[in-house]
Amino acid sequence: MSLGTSQLVDGLAETADMIAFKHTVFALPFAVIAAVTAASPGWPSVATWAWLAVAMVAARTAAMAFNRLADHRLDALNPRTSGRALPAGRLSRHFAWAVTGVSAAVLLLAAAALNPLCLALAPPALAVILGYSLAKRFTVAAHLWLGAALGIAPVGAWIAVSGRLDWPALLLAAAVGVWVAGFDVIYSLQDEHFDRSLGLHSLPARLGGARALGVARALHGSAVAGFLAFALAAGGGPWRLGAVAAAAALLVRQHRLVRAHDLSAVDAAFFASNGILALVMGVLFVAARVLEP
Repeated sequence: MSLGTSQLVDGLAETADMIAFKHTVFALPFAVIAAVTAASPGWPSVATWAWLAVAMVAARTAAMAFNRLADHRLDALNPRTSGRALPAGRLSRHFAWAVTGVSAAVLLLAAAALNPLCLALAPPALAVILGYSLAKRFTVAAHLWLGAALGIAPVGAWIAVSGRLDWPALLLAAAVGVWVAGFDVIYSLQDEHFDRSLGLHSLPARLGGARALGVARALHGSAVAGFLAFALAAGGGPWRLGAVAAAAALLVRQHRLVRAHDLSAVDAAFFASNGILALVMGVLFVAARVLEP
């Protein structure tokens, strides 16, 4: 491998790490669920699938690149995050701004290719997903803001397929929103003392770890109720209800893994449990569409 090729590969790896590309698994399966449900009894076209995938990746990339820019100074101060690409100097702020701008433009292009309503709603959606990065500076509701940002994915997918906004899409978005808010509270336990020392707003910093975990449990209970309501609205059946049961079991496991005084399993609870939850639900909802009469 030549030096130039090696540098390109290293740069791509750093960029993928900066935007946490692997975390796309949290939102993408719910966009798929919304798309196949909205298209029933048919299926989305190949073009719709393609542009939807482009929009999802672009939105995620813009959001995470901007998040790294907004948190650059904070990441440099936090021992847990000081090794990230921007504070460590492996990528530049100019590069991160370029990634943000190009990704936002690609999102608008994809929205325009889908339908007029997608294009009309793309700018406010972009404002929500970018605005999350600033939220913890002024509101303890930042966790719910992140949930709202990821909840846009199933709404956008529904509109991309149907050209309209129906109440089941909002129901799924609400369920995704409180699920994400709950696991974001768990993840932020790692920064409880750091956030409090800098006056940042997070539930662990405001309430302490134990009470914040109680809020996370309530949010996840609401998420299961929301997933169940959406499953019934989508037609019910063993596959969809099985998806909800699997989600409930994974959330119970997540809360058994994490304790306020023992954060050693936070990474497993955050990525593994929640990534598996999203993938399992996506697969089972698609199976329901394939196998239902």
